[in-house]
Amino acid sequence: MVVEYARNVLGHTSANSSEFDESTEHPVVFFMPEIDKENMGGTMRLGSRITKFTHDHDDNTTSTAKILYGNNEEVSERHRHRYEVNPDYVDAIHSAGLAFVGRDEKGERMEVAELKRSTHPYYMGCQYHPEFKSRPMRPSPPFLGLILASSGGLDEYLESQKEE
Repeated sequence: MVVEYARNVLGHTSANSSEFDESTEHPVVFFMPEIDKENMGGTMRLGSRITKFTHDHDDNTTSTAKILYGNNEEVSERHRHRYEVNPDYVDAIHSAGLAFVGRDEKGERMEVAELKRSTHPYYMGCQYHPEFKSRPMRPSPPFLGLILASSGGLDEYLESQKEE
């Protein structure tokens, strides 16, 4: 999602993840700096981590992700990765309209990104694995949002969930 946005919105046609192209001119997704590339055993960002919804959109509309998660200020989701959004590109990506609405507890790692619903019916991505907590009768909020958006019911659902 971030690579696509950097390529097609920011115009960085060579943007990529350093996981796939270590010599990319624009590494918008890169190896987490604190991880030792030589000794990778036990170095993943692994397990349940807190994501804080720290940013609404610039026009003060509440993020879709936050509403889908019951308007909670934070959520706990499971992770399994060594790569993250490169902080050097966060401001440019955000200025171009892709908002990072969820971050780690320190506010340093980008966990959830989305476009406003006025721009796209449902354009949301997350660093964690929502499928790990999804259940047949209780889908994870990102999947619920996708299904509601594809069936035309997202706006009505979100309106019913807004805080009073």
